[in-house]
Amino acid sequence: MTTTTVTGSSDVPQSPAEVWRALAVLEPYCSVCDVSYVLDAVAAAPGIGTTFVCSPGRLEGTPAAGAPRGEIVEWEPTRVVSTRLRLTPETWTTRIELADADGGGTRVTMTITHEPTRGGRVVRRLRRGAMRRLVQRTVDAELAKVPAHVDRVARSG
Repeated sequence: MTTTTVTGSSDVPQSPAEVWRALAVLEPYCSVCDVSYVLDAVAAAPGIGTTFVCSPGRLEGTPAAGAPRGEIVEWEPTRVVSTRLRLTPETWTTRIELADADGGGTRVTMTITHEPTRGGRVVRRLRRGAMRRLVQRTVDAELAKVPAHVDRVARSG
């Protein structure tokens, strides 16, 4: 399989604990991303193996059949969270790592990996450049949203 991985970093003035609450704790609805999350009902607290379904927009009722399913695959509170989201033709893995930034605040490092689950080797090879640009735009867009995520959590208490 041809995977595409891109990493980017951004510093924010808040502490790692504050950024963790904003980025790693899946709430039923995220207004910044306009996505609803339904966590595995069995999980008492999020951690490795916790599964979820995500659905665009504010969810009323249950997610539609075929909604993307995800799983937390790495969980080190206030330091690292990694999720794997399975869609029909591909899998997206997002790893967020938090560290103390020079001069205070938090350095957020995000790594996104795209792995196609279908299509021949030749097709994947032809699309490699376009996929790399897409994954880079995704990392940049997600890092740009970090301050809004932190502000949203700070406003909610």
